[in-house]
Amino acid sequence: MPRRILAIGGHIGDAELTAGSLMAANAVDGGENFTLAMTAGERGNPPHLTVAEYREQKVAEAEAFARMVNGRAFVLPYADGELPNNEDVRYEVANVIREVRPDLIVTHWRSAMHKDHNNTHLIVPDAQFLASVVECDRIRGKRHYASVYYAENWEDDADFTPYIYVDVTRGYDLWCEALHTQWFVMNSKDFAYYDYYTSLARLRGCLNKTQYAAAFNVSDRQKRVKKEML
Repeated sequence: MPRRILAIGGHIGDAELTAGSLMAANAVDGGENFTLAMTAGERGNPPHLTVAEYREQKVAEAEAFARMVNGRAFVLPYADGELPNNEDVRYEVANVIREVRPDLIVTHWRSAMHKDHNNTHLIVPDAQFLASVVECDRIRGKRHYASVYYAENWEDDADFTPYIYVDVTRGYDLWCEALHTQWFVMNSKDFAYYDYYTSLARLRGCLNKTQYAAAFNVSDRQKRVKKEML
């Protein structure tokens, strides 16, 4: 079933890595996908580019990935490593939610390692609330609600327990191709991003009894399974 997916990351590349296989599978199904980067992630610049030049490249990379998965990329203007955790950002995200009107939102699990990731984790559920309830001059458009899911990320692994497994086999090849738009994914000397995340998709696929899968968590209040009898 085609969906409208909004994947929100602290930096360009976060959503592409952690929710990219889900978005690619959705694109194959005919769905639309949107990425929102809270910062560009420009301070991981390679030696041959300045921070400002790398930001321009990163924005172009976000747009290229989004095109490949039938979507659009949004990038907020905050500096890498300096994402504020305040009401202004919450309203900015809420406005994107109302513009995109997604069926579901994917974002970071809480992070003990990265400030931007953890602030994003805190901001998104509040923005979800604003988008679905609040009417004021700081927010545009009609109210809209979408459930929030948390993606698996090696930098956000504190207490992350997979709760939902999604078969992404049909989108795996497209996702792998789209990841080549991200310079750091293919060229980082600090971490083997491409190898890690593509291998993780196979590992989760084994547990899901499919070729490839992506794992997600939800908040504790969402963990309710209703049955008449065990």
